[in-house]
Amino acid sequence: MIIMIQIENISKSFNNHLVLNELSLTVNQGETLVIIGKSGSGKSILLKLIIGLLRPETGNISIEGNDIVKAGFRDLQEIRRHFGFVFQASALFDSMTVAENINLMLRKRLKWPVQKISERTDECLRFVGLQGLGKKRPSELSGGMKKRVGIARAIASYPHYILFDEPTTGLDPETADNINQLVLKLKNELNVTSIVVTHDMKSAFTIADRISLLHNGKIVVNGKPADILKSEHSEIRKFIYGYSLLK
Repeated sequence: MIIMIQIENISKSFNNHLVLNELSLTVNQGETLVIIGKSGSGKSILLKLIIGLLRPETGNISIEGNDIVKAGFRDLQEIRRHFGFVFQASALFDSMTVAENINLMLRKRLKWPVQKISERTDECLRFVGLQGLGKKRPSELSGGMKKRVGIARAIASYPHYILFDEPTTGLDPETADNINQLVLKLKNELNVTSIVVTHDMKSAFTIADRISLLHNGKIVVNGKPADILKSEHSEIRKFIYGYSLLK
């Protein structure tokens, strides 16, 4: 396996509260890594550290061998171009159409030609099953459709990596499963490397190649879904206790 993201002994605190404590983790090429943990355990903070929105107090983070902790602004911007981010609340701009939300970075940062932007936007809409809806506004869409637009925006610039922050939160089971299938489609058809933060254990076991439990600032359990199901770690048991496979 080729390690694409290497996190070594990172620590991060806020207001003298240690959130991450010498945490280490690797992410392999083409895998979907799911990170679980209690609310406030630092899962979303970890995602922000990975793309350089925050910097750790100690430790190193490298993306394809590039040290992002010490990277300057321009180098960091270049590294971020390889990432797509799917936000928990979709984070769409209501003042823009669906198409404008999807191709925002293509227009503003990459400055692609108009025809290329239009073609790529249509491709992304087809990929997430929303073809023909580019002229609609986010306010006209359901919660599940907004999530799909968020995914379409995340893949627009052909990223190597996609970070998902609670992608199924607030969705009914059928819609959540549709989002899970999209995450699997990204892996199988685009070979995207994904990191997914979630509380949804059904989603975790559906999409994960590997599951990591973040607890007390560290990754304390890390393994394939089948291994996680067998784990006797008390925090793991709390998370999967109600999961149907254990009943």
